[in-house]
Amino acid sequence: MGNSYAGQLRTTRFEEVLHNSIEASLRSNTVVPRPVFSQLYLETEQPLTHDGRAENDDEDDEDGSESNSPPIPYQMKPPPEGCCTTDGFCQAGRDLRLSTLASDPFDVPTGFMLVGVKSPSLPESLLVCAVDHRFLPDERGHNALLGFSGNCMGCGEKGFRYFTEFSNHINLKLSTQPKKQKHLKYLLYRNNQGLLVQGAPVFWRGHECRIRRIASTLAEGHVTSDGQPPNINPTHPSHTAGAHVDPPVLPQIADVPPSPANGNHAVPSAITQPPLNQSGPGRPSATGPPANAGPPKKRHKGWSPESSANSLPESAVKTPPSSSTSTTIPVSSVISSGARPETAVPLSSPQGSSTPISPPELSVTIPDQLLHTCRLQPVIFKGHGPLPQLTGNVSEVLVSSLLQSCYLSSQTLPRVYQHYGPSPIQPLSTEMQILLTVYYLVQLGPDQVPLIEDLEQIFMRSWRESHLSEIRQYQQPQTAATQGRLYGIETLSTLPGFPQHLSLPPQSQQPLTPSQLPWLAQLAASSCGEGVVVVGEQVGSLAQGIQQTFSRLKEGRLENTNYVVIIVTAPGQETQSCVIVTGKHQCRALAESMYSPSEGLKEINQQLSTGVAQELIHYCNCLGQDGDLDSLLDSATVDSNEQSPMSSSQESAEDKSLKSRHSPKDVQRPKESQTQGSKDSPSTKEGASSPKDTCSEYSVDWREVRPIQLAVARKLLSHVCAIADSSTQNLDLGSFDRVSFLILVPPSEVTFQQTVLHLWSSGVLQERGGLDQECLSQQEAERYVVKMDQSAQTRIDNLIQEAHRNSYTLYILVHDHAHRDINIESCSSSDSSLGLVDQLLNSRQVRDAPNILILHVTSFPFALQTQYTRISPYNEIHWPSAFSNDVDLYHERTRYFGVSELLESTRSGSSLPLMRCDSSFESMASALEERFPKLHSAVIRTTVLIQHYCVALMAVSGRISGSHNLHKHTSVETLEIVQSLLTAAQQCPAHHGHMVLLRIPSLALAAWAHRRLSRVRRQLGLEESFEIIMGNPNQALTIGQNFTDQIKTWLKIQEADWVPRTYLELEALPCILILSGAEPLGESLPRSLKYCDLRVISCSYLQRTTLEQELGLAAYLVKAESRPPHNPGPGSDQLESDAEKLSSTDNEEEEGQENGDSPLSSSQQLRSGPDSGGSDPFPAQSTSSPNVQKRTPDTIKSPSPSQTQNQPQPLSQSLLCPQPALHHQTLPQVQGHSQPQFQSQNQSLSQPNSQHYNQTSSQHQSLSNMQVPHTQPQILPPAQSRRQHSKSTSSGSLSPRASSPHLSCSWARGVSRPPSVLLPRALYDIITASDSSGLPRCTTFLPHMSVAWASSFRPLLSKMMTCTEQSLYYRQWTVPRSYHMDCSNRTEGRSDNFHPRRLLLSGPPQVGKTGAYLHFLGTLSRMLIRLMEVDIYDEEDINYSAQAEGVQYHLPNSRWPNPDIMKTIHFNYTIHDPKYDDISSVYCPEYKPSAKGNPMRQEDVYIRRRTSRIKLSKYAAYNTYHHCEQCHQYLGFNPRYQMYESTLHAFTFTHLLLGEEIQLYFIIPKSKEHYFSFSNPGGQLESMRLPLTSDWSPDCIKSPIFTPTTGRHEHGLFNLYHAMDGASHLHILVVKEYEMAVYKKYWPNHIMLVLPTVFNGAGIGAAHFLIKELSYHNLELERSRRLEGGGPAGDVWPFIILADDSCVMWNAVDLDTRSGAVEQAVSLKQVLQHMEACPDLVQYGLCGIRKWSSRGLTGNPRREPFSRGHLHDFLLLNVDRSQNVQYDQNRFTCHDVDFTLRLHSAGLLVCRFNSFSVMKKQIAIGGYRTFIIKTKMTDVPTSVGPSQYVCAPDSKHLFLATPAQLLLEKYLQHTSQKLFPLSTKNYAHPVLSVDCYLNLGPEVTVCFVSSRPHSVNISTAGLLFSGLLLCFADSFVTAGFLKKFTFLQGATLCVIGADRSSLRQTVGRLELEEEWRFRLSDEFQTANAKEDRPLFFLTGKHI
Repeated sequence: MGNSYAGQLRTTRFEEVLHNSIEASLRSNTVVPRPVFSQLYLETEQPLTHDGRAENDDEDDEDGSESNSPPIPYQMKPPPEGCCTTDGFCQAGRDLRLSTLASDPFDVPTGFMLVGVKSPSLPESLLVCAVDHRFLPDERGHNALLGFSGNCMGCGEKGFRYFTEFSNHINLKLSTQPKKQKHLKYLLYRNNQGLLVQGAPVFWRGHECRIRRIASTLAEGHVTSDGQPPNINPTHPSHTAGAHVDPPVLPQIADVPPSPANGNHAVPSAITQPPLNQSGPGRPSATGPPANAGPPKKRHKGWSPESSANSLPESAVKTPPSSSTSTTIPVSSVISSGARPETAVPLSSPQGSSTPISPPELSVTIPDQLLHTCRLQPVIFKGHGPLPQLTGNVSEVLVSSLLQSCYLSSQTLPRVYQHYGPSPIQPLSTEMQILLTVYYLVQLGPDQVPLIEDLEQIFMRSWRESHLSEIRQYQQPQTAATQGRLYGIETLSTLPGFPQHLSLPPQSQQPLTPSQLPWLAQLAASSCGEGVVVVGEQVGSLAQGIQQTFSRLKEGRLENTNYVVIIVTAPGQETQSCVIVTGKHQCRALAESMYSPSEGLKEINQQLSTGVAQELIHYCNCLGQDGDLDSLLDSATVDSNEQSPMSSSQESAEDKSLKSRHSPKDVQRPKESQTQGSKDSPSTKEGASSPKDTCSEYSVDWREVRPIQLAVARKLLSHVCAIADSSTQNLDLGSFDRVSFLILVPPSEVTFQQTVLHLWSSGVLQERGGLDQECLSQQEAERYVVKMDQSAQTRIDNLIQEAHRNSYTLYILVHDHAHRDINIESCSSSDSSLGLVDQLLNSRQVRDAPNILILHVTSFPFALQTQYTRISPYNEIHWPSAFSNDVDLYHERTRYFGVSELLESTRSGSSLPLMRCDSSFESMASALEERFPKLHSAVIRTTVLIQHYCVALMAVSGRISGSHNLHKHTSVETLEIVQSLLTAAQQCPAHHGHMVLLRIPSLALAAWAHRRLSRVRRQLGLEESFEIIMGNPNQALTIGQNFTDQIKTWLKIQEADWVPRTYLELEALPCILILSGAEPLGESLPRSLKYCDLRVISCSYLQRTTLEQELGLAAYLVKAESRPPHNPGPGSDQLESDAEKLSSTDNEEEEGQENGDSPLSSSQQLRSGPDSGGSDPFPAQSTSSPNVQKRTPDTIKSPSPSQTQNQPQPLSQSLLCPQPALHHQTLPQVQGHSQPQFQSQNQSLSQPNSQHYNQTSSQHQSLSNMQVPHTQPQILPPAQSRRQHSKSTSSGSLSPRASSPHLSCSWARGVSRPPSVLLPRALYDIITASDSSGLPRCTTFLPHMSVAWASSFRPLLSKMMTCTEQSLYYRQWTVPRSYHMDCSNRTEGRSDNFHPRRLLLSGPPQVGKTGAYLHFLGTLSRMLIRLMEVDIYDEEDINYSAQAEGVQYHLPNSRWPNPDIMKTIHFNYTIHDPKYDDISSVYCPEYKPSAKGNPMRQEDVYIRRRTSRIKLSKYAAYNTYHHCEQCHQYLGFNPRYQMYESTLHAFTFTHLLLGEEIQLYFIIPKSKEHYFSFSNPGGQLESMRLPLTSDWSPDCIKSPIFTPTTGRHEHGLFNLYHAMDGASHLHILVVKEYEMAVYKKYWPNHIMLVLPTVFNGAGIGAAHFLIKELSYHNLELERSRRLEGGGPAGDVWPFIILADDSCVMWNAVDLDTRSGAVEQAVSLKQVLQHMEACPDLVQYGLCGIRKWSSRGLTGNPRREPFSRGHLHDFLLLNVDRSQNVQYDQNRFTCHDVDFTLRLHSAGLLVCRFNSFSVMKKQIAIGGYRTFIIKTKMTDVPTSVGPSQYVCAPDSKHLFLATPAQLLLEKYLQHTSQKLFPLSTKNYAHPVLSVDCYLNLGPEVTVCFVSSRPHSVNISTAGLLFSGLLLCFADSFVTAGFLKKFTFLQGATLCVIGADRSSLRQTVGRLELEEEWRFRLSDEFQTANAKEDRPLFFLTGKHI
C-alpha cells in the first residue's frame, strides 16, 4: 500500500500521529484534520510538489506530523504589555542568538540538550535554547516524546511545557502553527576552542524521504548532497537550474569530537560549513535541506542519523584555506580540480543515506607515521552513507566529497522526468552506482587519475540505456521545441574516456540487490589483479573497512593497489560505500588538485623559500658515475676556436653501431658531417659583425591587417549599427560625433605594450577625427590602454566622468582577454587585481551610461555564456570558421593553425605529431615523485626539466669533455630542442634563429629556472648564441644589449634608446622564453616560435578554458602559399625530412626489422598507399628521419579527400572548430652537427602499457639518430629554390642540388611550420582522447572554473555544433558560481537580463582579434564622422562678369541695408545660382557673357553637381533619423510617451486667380494650438496668430516658417530644434494631400498645411502661391482681430519665411578677425533675428541670403554686404508689400526667377544679405524637381523624348500622364534651339518675354519686360530681339506695347494659351498678323488628352 512498514502499525508511530491529529483538531476552527490512517498509509504516495518552492526545511509539509494538510491559520497571542519583541531576544529582553552566546558558559540541566532554534525573521542566526532530550528524536529519528519541555537560555526561565508558549517567549513571530519539528533544527556543541557552534540537524522524521525524491531538485537547483552540512543560509529557497555553485573563499569544515556538556551522546557536526549551492536562474541562493535531515516517509530498511557523531579536529584536515565543499555536479575534471571549491574537507557531515551505521562511539584511528611509512597521503572519497569519525593523525588523510556529489547529482532527475507516465523514470540505484564506480576504477590505467566527468557520463549512459524507451517517448513531442541535436538527449555508443572494450553491466529488469553487490564488485575487480580491492562482505561497517584498509596500507599489503572500495550491505540497512585512493600517483594528483591555482602557487613558493626542495636539486645535480653537474660545468672549456667534439670522429663505437643500424644512409657522408662541424664552429658574434651578413628572406608582417580581420571588423560594426537601428533606443549613433575608447588588458606588462604597439601601428589614433592633439609618439598611445590592476580604477572613473560630461562622444570599453577576471567584486581580497572587471564594468555608472559600449574580446567565451549572462546571444560575434570554408571568401594569405590542428596532427599517423609527450622525462619525474612524496609535483617536474636542459646544453655545446656520456641524463625531446636552438642561428648569415617557449606557471620556479639556465649558459660560453628571457607578467621585457642591437638591425630601427617591449619584436631571435604566471595573459608570440614546452604545466585544473589557453600558446598563422598540391611529386616538401629531428621509438628494433629497407620505401609507401590520391590532413608536419617512419602501408593510410575536406561545421574555433587541415606542415629543417644515437638504459620506457596511451607518440620518444647534413651548397634555379628537398626521396638526394636548404634561413623555413608542443603525459592522454563522434574529450570538461553544470542530465556537445550553437548550449547548461560576476544578474528584478550595449567577440587564440577590433574602432570612428557629415552643394556662382564692380555701396561691416542706398544699386538680372546653370540667362545690359558660355546639360545624363563633405555644426537642421534626448519632446515621439495628439482644422478662403473657394486643412498638434486663434463657441480655426512689428523677444522668431515639401518625409530637414538654438518658432510643413498621412507619422509634432486635392499634381509654384496668398489673407484676418481687440491694425508682422526642405546649416561672415573675412556656423535663430531686427525691413518686398560656397569669400575681397538680385531657397517675404505680385501657381520650374523678376519690375526692393549664407544638403530622394514623364498607357515602358511632349491639335498621338504646364516647360527648355533658331548662342539678340520668365534652354537668352504700368524695365532702345514669347498675355499687353520693340527679320513668335480660341483672340487683339506670318502647321498642343486640359501654342516668323 505504499507504506514501508507493509501495513504494520508501529505503536509509537500510531500514537504520535493520533496525538498530532487531535492537537490539530483542537487548535483549528475551520480545517478538518486528515484522518489518522490516511496520514499513516497514504502520505508517502503524495507526489513531490512543484510549485516552485524549494523543498527545504521550511516547508509546512515537512513537519513532524508528516501531515500534508493545508497550513493551519494561526494568530500569535499579542505579547504582554511592555515586554521585548525584538527578533533574536526573548520577551525578557535577553539575547538568544548563537553568535552572541557562543562564548558564554551555560548551566545545562541534566538530561537537557542545547538546541538551535531557527527563526523565520532571522535567517542568518540560530537561537539557543535547552530542550529535554526525551522530547527530541534519537539518532534514528525515533522515540521522541510528544510535547515539549524547554528552558530559555537568555533569561534563564524554565519549565516551558508547550512549544507554542515557548515560541511566544522567544519571539519567533510565526504565521503558522508553531511546531517543534519545524523550528528545533540543530544540536549545539562546543568546539575545541570552547565556542558553542552549530552541529548536526535534529533528526525529525519526514525529512530523509527527500533523498529518494531529489530527482526534481537538480533542475530546480535544490541541493541534497549527502556529505554536506545543512545549516548554511537555511531560509533562502533555492530554485536554480541545477546550479550548485561554490564560493571561492570559505573556511574549511572541520568537525570536532562530541562535547560531553550536553550530558548524553550528542550528535555534533561541522563547525563552519560553506553554502551548499548558489542561486540558479533568477532566484536567490540558498541551501536545500540535508539529505538525511530526518527519517523518510517511506522507510528504507531502517534509518540512522548517527553520522553526525563523526567529527574531526580542525587541525586534522590539510586543505587550502580557500576551498569549500562542492555539492555540485562534479565541476572538476580531476576528481577535484583545483580552483574547485571542492577540497580536502569534511571528514564527516550529515549523510543523506538512510543507513544505520556503526554507533557514534565507533571511530577510525589513523595510524601514526602513515605518510612516512607508505610515502603517500590516502584520499577518502565519501560515497553512500556517513563517513565515520576519523581520529588520530588525521592530517595525513584527505577527504573529498566529490564522488558523493556525483552520486547525488546523478540521482537528481530533471523535473521533466519525475511524473512521467504510468511507469515513472527512476534514477540509478545506489547499488548500480557503486558497481559502475568499480567498473570505472578497474579500467583506469596505473598512471591515470579518475575523472569525475567520465564517471558522471558513465552513470548517465547507464541511466539512459535503462530508460531508453521512456526517454524517447518523452522526447517525441518535444522535438520541435528542443531543436533536435542541440538539446535532445543523446545515447552515446561510446563514452568519452571510456574504453570501448569495457562493457557496462547489463541493465536487467531485475534490480541489483544489496546482497549481490559485493560479489559482483569483487568479480569486476578481479580482472585487474590487485589494482582495485573491494572490501565487502567481511566488514560490517565503513569504520571497520576503513580501519582495516589503513592497517593493510601500513603493513605494505596495498603496495600494488590504487583503489580500495568499501561496501557495507548489512541486512535491513541502506548500502554504504566509500573509496580510498591508495595509489601514489593518484593520491598526489588528487591532493594537488584540491588546491586552488593560487594556493598551489603559494605552496610551491613556500617549498622553495623554506629550502625543502634543496635535497631534490642536489639529487638531480648528481649524474651518478658521470660526476656532478656543477663540477662538470666548472671544468668546462670555453675556447671558441676549439673544434667541437660533436663531429662524427668523436662518436663512440657503440653510438656508431647504433647509427649504422638505424640510419644506413648517414654513414655515406662522414666528410660532410666533419665539414659541417667545423664550419659551424665560429662564434655567432663574429659573424654578426660583418655587414655582408644579411638575410634576404627575413620579413616581419605582423602589423598587416588581414582581409579576415577587416571582415570581422565589419561584422562588429554591423552589430553596433543593429543595436542603434533597433527600436529600443539603447544606442543613438546619430547623436555621437566622435569615438573615444579604452582598451582593458590583463595585468601583464608585455600584453600592455603589445596592445599599445598594435594600436600605434594600426593608424586608428591618426585617423580619429576628434583627437584633441596629434598623437606624435607611441607613448601617447598608452593613454588608450590600461592594465586591469589597481591603477585601472582611476582611469575608468575618469572615463565615466568624461562620458558623463561629453554626451556626444561614444566611449567604447574594450575588455580584452575577457575570460580572465570574472570574479565578483567581493572576491578581490585575495588577489588585488581580481574582481576589478566586475567592480568597474558592471558598475551602475557604466551600465546606465547611454554613451558607453562594452566589447568583450576573448578566445574562451564559455565563462561569459551562462544562464545568467549579461550578453545577448545576438550580440556575439564569432570569428569566421575556416572549417566551413568561410575563410576562403577573404582571400587569406595565411592559414590558422590552432588547437584542433594540433590534435589532428596526433591522429594523422603518417608523421611525428606536432603535439606529443616525453616518455623519458615522465619516467624520471615519476620516480622522483615517489622519492619525494612531500614535494609538490611542479617543483619536482621543473627541477627535472631544467636539469634536462642544462645537460642538453652541455652535451650539444661540445664544451664538456666526455659530453657523449651526458646524453643519457636528458631526454630526446630536450636534446632536440637545444640542438635546434644552437644550430639554427649558425645557418643564417644574419643569425636568425628560433624561440623555445618554456612554460613554468610558478614565478618562483621560473625565476630559479632562469638563474640556473643563465648560469649554465655563462659557464658554457654561450652568452652570444642565444638569449634566456624571463617572462614575468609583472615586469617589463629585458634582454641583453647585444641582442637588442641585433633586433634593431633586423627591424631597421634607428632610435638609439629603442628596446623591445613585446615578444613579437623578438622575431627570429634565438632564445629561450620562460613564460611564467598562473595563466597566459594574452601575450602574443613571434612566428619564430618553434618549440612550445608545456611539460611542467599543472595537470590538476582540467577545465576547457585552462587547457585551451595553454595550448593556445602554440597557435600559429601559417603562410597559405606553402600548402602543396594534394599529390606532390617526388621532390615535394611533403616528403621532406627534418635533418635535425632526433626521433626514436620505444620499439625501434622491432620496427627496424619490420621495415628495414632503404629510406625510400617508407616515403614511397607514404605516397603510394591504398589512398594515395587522398591528402592526409598533416602529411608531414614534423617529419622525422625517414628511417624512423617505419610504418607498414596499413598504418600510414591517409584519409580520402572526402574525409579530410568535407568535414561538417565544427563546434568552436579552438578545440571544436578545427581550421582547415594544412596539407603541408613540416618542422623547420635546421641542420646540426652529426650526433651519435644514444638511449638511456636506465630511463628507457619500461612500462608495458605505454603503447596503450599513444602508440604514435611513444614511437618517437627516445633518441634515434641525428642526420649528417649536407655541406656543399649549390645555387638552385629559382623554381627549385622555393623547395626544400627531402633527403629520403632517392639516392640522388645526395647530389649537391639537394643541399639547397642550407642556403636558406632556418627562420624563413620555420615560419611556414607550426611549433611543436610538448605536454605532460596526463594532459596528453586526456587531450588526445576523443569520443565516438570525434569530439576531443577535453571539450566535455567544465568550461571554466567559475561556472558549474546545471545538470548531470545534459546532452553532450556535438561535433556538428557551430559556434553559435555551442554558445546556446553553454547558456542553457551552465550556471555561474557564487563568485562569478554574473551570479547576481538574475536577481536584479529586470525582465531583460542582457545589457543592451555589450558585445562579445570570440575567436581562437593568436588569430588576430586585436587587429580586428582596432580596425573596428577606426571604422566606427570614421562612420560617426561620416554620420556627422553631409554632402553640401559646393559650387561657384555662375555668370559672373569679368568686370568687377568698382563701387562700394555699403561699408563691409554694415549690419543692415539702407533702403535709400539699396535703391541706387542696380538690380542684377543675371542668375548666379549654379543649380540654374542649365536655364536661359536673363538679359542684362551690364553683363558681358564669356566666350565659353554655359555647358549644355544633356537631359538623359545625370551630371553630379559638385559637393563637399561638411561636418554638421551644433546648429544644423536634421531629418527624421536624428534623435537625441533634447529632440524627443520636440519631435513628439518617444517610446515612453504616446504620440502627440493632433487635430484637423479646415480653413477656407477665396482668391480671384483660383476662381473658386479653396478649402485648406491644418493639422495642428495640441502642443502648438497656442499659435492659432479659434472661435469661442465652435472652436473653428479663425487665423494664425501673428506678432506685432514692435514685439521682440530674445528667444522668439516672429516670422512663420513655411517649408513646402514632397517625397521627403524621412529625408527632409524639418527638425529645426538645434538650428533654432532653443528659440520658439512657428514651423509649418506644406504637404500634398496624398502625403499627409506619412508626413504626420514621421513628424507628429509639426504643424501641417495640407494643399487642396487639385494641387496633388501641381508643382512648387502652386505651393508658394498658396502659402503667399494664405499668408496675406491671414494677415488681413489678424489685422481685423487686432482692430476688434483695440490694437493698431497696421502693426501686425507681415513677413513669412519660405525655406527649402534641404537647408541644413547657416553661416555668418566674421569680419573682425585679422585674417579677413571668415565664415563660421551660426544658428538659424541668429540669422533670422538679425534680419528681423533690420530697421527698415518693411520697406523691402523680399529678402534672402546667399548660397554657401567654399570659394564664396575668396573671389571678391570687396564684396558688397548687401545686393539686389535673384534670391533662392531661403526667403523672407513681405506679404503685405508684395500682395499684388503672385507666384505663378502653374509653374514647375524657375518659379523663383519668374517671381523675383516680376517683384522687381513692380518696384519692390529685393535685398540679399551677403553676410549670411545657407548650406544646402544634397538629398537624392524626392523634391519638387523630381518629375517622371510617362505615358497614359502604363503597359508601354518606352521613354519619351522632349519632341513628343507636344503634338499637332486633333492628331492621333501618344498622350502623356503629365501636367500640361510641365510638358510645355520641358519642351521649351529642350527644343528652344529649333523654336528660336536666331536666338541660339546669341546674347545680343535675346528673346523678348513679356510678363513672365520661361526657361528656353541654356543657349537662349531671355529679356524680361513687364507690361504693367509704372513697372521697372531695362532699357530696350536699340535692342533687336530674336524672338517674342507671349504666355497667357493679359489685358495689360497691347498691340501698342509690342510695337515699342524691334525684332530681327525671321525672329520667332510663340504665343501660348489655354485653348485654341484664346490663341486666335490673342493674335487678333494684339494685331500680330501685321508683322508675323503664321502657318496652319505652326499650331501645337501639349501631348495631353482633352480631359487633362492641354495647353496650346502658336508659332510664327517675323516678316
